[in-house]
Amino acid sequence: MTSDWSDREFPNTICLFDVDGTLTPARGVITDSMKQTLAALRKKCVVGFVGGSDFVKQKEQLGDNAVDMFDFCFSENGLLAFRRGKKLPENSFLQFMGEDKYAKLVNFCLRYIADLDLPQKRGTFIEFRQGMINVSPIGRNCSREERNAYEKFDLENKVREKFVAALEKEFPDYGIKYSIGGQISFDVFPIGWDKTYCLRHLEGEGFDTIHFFGDKAFKGGNDWEIYTHEATIGHSVKNPLETEAILKDLFHI
Repeated sequence: MTSDWSDREFPNTICLFDVDGTLTPARGVITDSMKQTLAALRKKCVVGFVGGSDFVKQKEQLGDNAVDMFDFCFSENGLLAFRRGKKLPENSFLQFMGEDKYAKLVNFCLRYIADLDLPQKRGTFIEFRQGMINVSPIGRNCSREERNAYEKFDLENKVREKFVAALEKEFPDYGIKYSIGGQISFDVFPIGWDKTYCLRHLEGEGFDTIHFFGDKAFKGGNDWEIYTHEATIGHSVKNPLETEAILKDLFHI
């Protein structure tokens, strides 16, 4: 156990949180109530967040002072990481894939989206990130109302589920996997680069209890792998209010 956490009541315990739908409403901002709960939790144990989004988007939801609010900040599942505000070594999806394979993957996605019959299409269908690509059939530039409507359409018609099945069939030997998360998109990343990637940053910290909280803790959801990982105690939540309720019950805050 590192002495960095000796000021905590439970210095060998860490709570890790998904961001979207767990700490904040979907694509919304963190509430004052959640900020207060997390501040109280940091007196009890070590606190971190892990999400697939880039750090810019995470700060839009958590605030510009996110690195001060959390002991560990894991963007893009931990490919970009901060420990006590200090940046840790990075990795990249493009390095893993190579330009030729990456181009074939992107071209397939764009052709597939072009042939989809959806009620609406907007823009930014593929978002390039440090450790993955994020693919959205409707496009990430849709409004909140369009986002909500698409989510309902997707659940009824399994658009993303069928898209992922087509990719698995087309690229069986690429060493990549797919994770449906949020309302409108899914992530594509190397095997092992899901949210469990962040756990390698915790090696050597001396944690014997790792709690994880997420709202997509079902098979195919982007919290599933870390939720079911042997190193974690998983907590499935429906929204930030449930996250707060569980924390108050577990840690008496």
